[in-house]
Amino acid sequence: MKQKHTVYISIGSNIDNKLKNCQNGITALTKPGLSFLKKQSPFYSTEPVDYKNQDWFINAVVKIQSVFDPYQLLSVIKSVQKDAGRISNPVRYGPRVLDLDILLYDDLVINLSGLVIPHPRMHKRRFVLKPICDIDPTVVHPVLKKDMRHLLDNLGDGQKIFEYR
Repeated sequence: MKQKHTVYISIGSNIDNKLKNCQNGITALTKPGLSFLKKQSPFYSTEPVDYKNQDWFINAVVKIQSVFDPYQLLSVIKSVQKDAGRISNPVRYGPRVLDLDILLYDDLVINLSGLVIPHPRMHKRRFVLKPICDIDPTVVHPVLKKDMRHLLDNLGDGQKIFEYR
């Protein structure tokens, strides 16, 4: 029996039917036999970060259980994004039909070309920290050694985020 890993993944979209893109991404990511959805945050409407000249995003975070190792999971994620119509964007942090990022994978720390876990900017992103806190605010960042509630509470002002209705 393969070992199951606990993984937190962020989902986002700001092109076309953003909510549907996110929902479809979660469904594709958690097809039976691949990875199993354990918990999901609410969806949020969030202002863009870094590259501001674009539409707001819909974001969420899911907690999954997966038998994939981090590299296999990254390959699955890239395939799901491609199938959703994601194309390479010359604008860094620009518009995306679907964006899936591995935030945490068990308590692993990986820093290699093409794969960095935990996500290197997650502790600076309200659109990541708020949804993770909705799932489990006690999860500890394996590098910073702080739980998600502490990171969110100490983020400061900025980055508008509203529960999507």
